[in-house]
Amino acid sequence: MTEIIPAIDIIDGKVVRLTKGDYSLKTVYERDPVAAAMTFEQHGCRRLHMVDLDGAKAGRPVNTNIIEAVCSATNLHVDVGGGIRRDEDVALLLSAGVKQITAGSVAVRDRALVLGWIDKFGPEVIILGADIKDGRIAVSGWQETVDSGVEEFIASYAEAGIRTVICTDVGRDGTFQGPALQTYKELMKRFPDIEIVASGGVGTLKDIEALRRAGVRSVIVGKALYENRITLEEAMVAGGTIEGCAVRIIPCLDVKGGRVVKGTNFVNLRDAGDPVELASRYSEEGADELVFLDISATDEQRKTVADMVRSVAQAVNIPFTVGGGISSVEDASLLLTNGADKVSVNSAAVRDPELISRLAERFGSQCVVLAVDAARESDGNWQIYVNGGKVPTGIDLFEWVERGVSLGAGEILFTAINNDGTGKGYANDALARIASLVKVPLIASGGAGAPEHFAEAALEGRATGVLAASLFHYGKLRIGDLKEYLHQRGIKVRPS
Repeated sequence: MTEIIPAIDIIDGKVVRLTKGDYSLKTVYERDPVAAAMTFEQHGCRRLHMVDLDGAKAGRPVNTNIIEAVCSATNLHVDVGGGIRRDEDVALLLSAGVKQITAGSVAVRDRALVLGWIDKFGPEVIILGADIKDGRIAVSGWQETVDSGVEEFIASYAEAGIRTVICTDVGRDGTFQGPALQTYKELMKRFPDIEIVASGGVGTLKDIEALRRAGVRSVIVGKALYENRITLEEAMVAGGTIEGCAVRIIPCLDVKGGRVVKGTNFVNLRDAGDPVELASRYSEEGADELVFLDISATDEQRKTVADMVRSVAQAVNIPFTVGGGISSVEDASLLLTNGADKVSVNSAAVRDPELISRLAERFGSQCVVLAVDAARESDGNWQIYVNGGKVPTGIDLFEWVERGVSLGAGEILFTAINNDGTGKGYANDALARIASLVKVPLIASGGAGAPEHFAEAALEGRATGVLAASLFHYGKLRIGDLKEYLHQRGIKVRPS
């Protein structure tokens, strides 16, 4: 089994990823680190690797407030590196809730200091950061090397009882070239009692499978997750930490005029309640995620109300997607900074497909949901509609989905207009075809009327998430009962 450890590197309060440790080659995702950590935990991760890149430059911890917020908001086992140079730095981070401290350059330059930390705080608290560049140990943000090989470096701390070593191949980090398998095999053979954490180069599920076959106990994954080369659940399956992806139960809050509404085939809307009250109820009942759509924002040419988004986000402790009227990076940034975990784009993306790429580049593909409304026409073909399902575009559903993912969409939310609100079941044939075309999470929407419809979407439609509104809003089906039904059908679900 190989445990997946997501990475959060911080510059200016934002999640970033570097390539080969080069600050000039950074990608800024501008996602809230706390929201990212909460999402990782929701998907089943137990550990989190954080690097204070501002601190690494300053030579002292800089983003302690963010790190403390992550520790307070989650139960993740957090380790932190970057700029830690004094006993007081270690004590400060531990008091903030950090479980382990990663010592990299300082462990090379001041062995006596780090040995003192091991003695004072315990060998289980200090992680040794062994960064390899051209066969040597790298220091100073990987810009310099010293005359020491990795085995020699680790051996110098092994007698002190060090228990965990994060080994990063600098030349592979952020490149997706694959992990340094042979290096890890040699280190595990030399140091069988030390956990060797692989880091750098992971870009595919085959990379993780190869690490698992080699016996690597844990691997840090960052850029591959943020750029949606692999999903977290796929990585955990490949690593053997979960048997398969759990199907997510997702209530949808369609909002118009500040109220949740629901209709049939996108028309004949009727009131379903207050969005904050419903969101809070669903969170308490065990919903896995929420989708909040201002369904009139695009049609009426207005923006989703940020304070409503903030209120809903404050009422829940589960991932939260917001859509409706998002037509720019600035629109998305406003929603994400007010509490959304992901943003959904629909009509604006059809009019300006490059919007998807701009959002993915700025926030990471994992934050970008492509919402697709389509109807099966009389000739059997599926056509994309925009503006709340009112305007046909002539665009083929399957061609659009493939293009959207190629542009950077990290998730597809497919609503079958013909099925929406009918209670006759999801469009499983279209779902299955989408699932065969793209390798991103797929949410089924439109048509749920009974528990068996959710099961059919997961089994026949290969959906990884099932969304519904009326059934939940009007009390026809409780989330806990639905999860129990799916479990009895042999479908993996998360505990309520």
